[in-house]
Amino acid sequence: MVKTRKEKMAGGSSSSKLRQPDRSGPSEKTLLDIADEHNHLFRQAAEREKEIAEQDGTADSKHDDEDGSGSDDGQVPVLSAGAERVLEAALWTVTIAMLHFTFDVLVQNQYGREIDWSSVFIRTARAWGVFLFLFYFLHAPPFEANATLVPGLPRRYQRPLRQATFLATSVAAGCYLIHITNTYGYLATMKQAPPLGCLWLWAVVELDLVWGCASLLIAALFLQLGGYDLK
Repeated sequence: MVKTRKEKMAGGSSSSKLRQPDRSGPSEKTLLDIADEHNHLFRQAAEREKEIAEQDGTADSKHDDEDGSGSDDGQVPVLSAGAERVLEAALWTVTIAMLHFTFDVLVQNQYGREIDWSSVFIRTARAWGVFLFLFYFLHAPPFEANATLVPGLPRRYQRPLRQATFLATSVAAGCYLIHITNTYGYLATMKQAPPLGCLWLWAVVELDLVWGCASLLIAALFLQLGGYDLK
């Protein structure tokens, strides 16, 4: 019995040979391969979206540069320099127009006149238009103290010329306002005092501190030497 089994085992071993295990990779795609392919597709899609976004950004920047609305650092300003200057002039002159309105009402109230509000508004609107025109051409934009006032004149002379212009305007407006309020009748005073007062104040504000104080000193000397009184 034992011998028979040994013979069978010997016979079986001779018929089936021992083999090494198959260490080669799988012939079909595994789950890891499929997942890696999907990740690769996702990366390609993300890169493509990034390229499209960059192309759109480049096209927008080129369009902005052609329109003149783009800036050197890639930021797009809300308004152009010209529009900002117009808005600045409008803001300043609206304040001056409100001051003109106040002066007009105060002068009429000083002489006991009944206030004609429609005439006050019309005169204020006219004054606003005049000051808007003057402010746009005479006021230096922010951070451009040497902005061009007279074309062809060197830039180093632009600021002194602007200061000289406002100094002369301040002295003339202040002295003439003192003169008319002391010598003219109430009709001329009511008509000329509000715009002259606004022009005087605006000119002093535009001047440097030294020249502004100098213009006020000249007006005070004119008041004293001319024998005028403050009313």
